[in-house]
Amino acid sequence: MVALMASKGVLPIWVCAKTAAGQQVHVGCPDSGARTCGFGLNLSAEVGSGRPRKWECLSAGVLAQRAITPVEDEKPQTSGLESSGAIERTRQEEAKGFHKDLSLLPKPLSALDLYSKSNDGSKVRVAYQGVPGAYSEAAALKAYPNCETVPREEFEAAFKAVELWLVDKAVLPIENSVGGSIHRNYDLLLRHRLHIVGEVQLQVNHCLLGLPGTRKEDIKRVLSHPQALAQCEMTLMALGVVRIGTEDTAGAAQIVASKGVREAGAVASSRAAEIYGLDILAEKIQDDDDNITRFLILAREPIIPGTDRPFKTSIVFTLEEGPGVLFKALAVFALRNINLTKIESRPQRKRPLRVVDDSNKGSAKYFDYLFYIDFEASMAEPRAQLALGHLQEFASFLRVLGCYPSDIIPWSDSLST
Repeated sequence: MVALMASKGVLPIWVCAKTAAGQQVHVGCPDSGARTCGFGLNLSAEVGSGRPRKWECLSAGVLAQRAITPVEDEKPQTSGLESSGAIERTRQEEAKGFHKDLSLLPKPLSALDLYSKSNDGSKVRVAYQGVPGAYSEAAALKAYPNCETVPREEFEAAFKAVELWLVDKAVLPIENSVGGSIHRNYDLLLRHRLHIVGEVQLQVNHCLLGLPGTRKEDIKRVLSHPQALAQCEMTLMALGVVRIGTEDTAGAAQIVASKGVREAGAVASSRAAEIYGLDILAEKIQDDDDNITRFLILAREPIIPGTDRPFKTSIVFTLEEGPGVLFKALAVFALRNINLTKIESRPQRKRPLRVVDDSNKGSAKYFDYLFYIDFEASMAEPRAQLALGHLQEFASFLRVLGCYPSDIIPWSDSLST
């Protein structure tokens, strides 16, 4: 049996699992007063095969993006001493004492709510890694223009700030079109119980900053995040400067401004120059003009997936070792015409190696991997539900990290932050 765990105030939805022949699994959610949802999965198996023959979605609902975890049995146990009359009296008392006005019940957050609040986000507190002027802060302001940004020293501190209710959201980078994936944040996605509720694609414009009155030729040392330095390698090589790595780009600008050394410069955003009173000595010094960083918006609760706009879904799963298993897992999306936009594999920290042969003569070992996948479909679509139901046949672990509206940055966009 498989259970889907949801946090307080979140409506649960579907889960799929291998069952015995003919067993029917129903997962529903209570009436919230504004929306109802519920559906079942009919897992009919061929006689004698013991394998599901057909996954039938009876109706669609809301996705509660929690870990799919095997459990023994979650059916409530009823004492034999409890009579049917006592149960009926309890129901009557609950009907009288609880939720007389259904309109007062909390309602689940929808994607429409997410976007409408972003236009008036003055009450939204958003955590990011870095100091004011960082690209992560620019991403937070793009998602929530009037929000209160809250800087944190480390990525994990931003996750914890959301979990501890210190902030409402966190915006963290996940990949860059030039530098690739930010592996640390992939690992933290699995370690923490937050949900992806949106994404921001930000065009990065690196600038060379220096103290007021400094010329570009005077710069001998340049400070910035290692990825930013790598993205500006050709420009920095032409200048013949020494490169020094820092925690983040805006932090480099802060150091240059505080130290007051004229021969030191920083690679950061134009907004960082404005904040720390530095001059922009050169703009767009990155080697590739199409330098896009993708950020994820994280929250304590998931949003209700829709079909009114393009949606993405992010999942993580593990597979048993065997020939063609990964091919079969990916085929569940191709069979339903679902486009995969990202595939990332990360070693399992708790079990990095899998021993196949325990004999004294030697043992074969496999690396154990987690597979992170982003695909272009909403969990409100039956094809996405069927794909994950099919994937559950091969996956020993499966968790939906989030279903959220896609953010597509136009190529003509030229952000200066």
